[in-house]
Amino acid sequence: MQAELSFIDLFLEASLLVKLVMLTLVGMSVVSWGIIFQRYKLLKAARENAEKFEDKFWSGVDLNRFYKELSARSQAALGLESLFSAGFKEYARLNNLSDRAPAAVMDGTYRAMRVSLTREVDKMETHLPTLATIGSISPYVGLFGTVWGIMNSFIALGSQQNATLAMVAPGIAEALIATAMGLFAAIPAVVAYNRFSVQVEKLETSYANFMEEFSSILHRQTYGSKEVA
Repeated sequence: MQAELSFIDLFLEASLLVKLVMLTLVGMSVVSWGIIFQRYKLLKAARENAEKFEDKFWSGVDLNRFYKELSARSQAALGLESLFSAGFKEYARLNNLSDRAPAAVMDGTYRAMRVSLTREVDKMETHLPTLATIGSISPYVGLFGTVWGIMNSFIALGSQQNATLAMVAPGIAEALIATAMGLFAAIPAVVAYNRFSVQVEKLETSYANFMEEFSSILHRQTYGSKEVA
């Protein structure tokens, strides 16, 4: 309790600029934790969605029926569902043309899935640059407050004829709190950014692998039907 009161006292006695630095760091920390919880929830849902989708897709379900089931749902398709829906929709549209060319059908299908992949990755990477920025600049913002506070402490110390450690210590302690708060804001942001970046990369690889495998299935169907015709 005493340490908590001491921290509050040091904050209240700090200069206006150091207080602004501390409040800025608190705001950055709040934003950082908000992004961390939001990204954690989204990426967890993306992983679970991908696992469920692949289990059903590779169970041998009829692709036409599977596409109709996804299209009939009220909620928008996410992750692999989005890639599959975009690819199969374009494939069906191009494949029904009277003058269809197998190469054009596959090229259009692949482009549709590539666009969907880019959108899904963009969704997963949303706010990650903000985390990286907070992790990068927070220590420097805190250091700025520390330098300013220590500078004021030594200026005040120079105006005293009989300077003692007790006179300068509170001012230095006030200033060092800014550095501590900068590290407190930066460390979780950097750890979360690195972890989420790895997860996004893994999901993107998983999506890309599915896209290639699905393209191979459609390729066999397209050229197989062409040979039969």
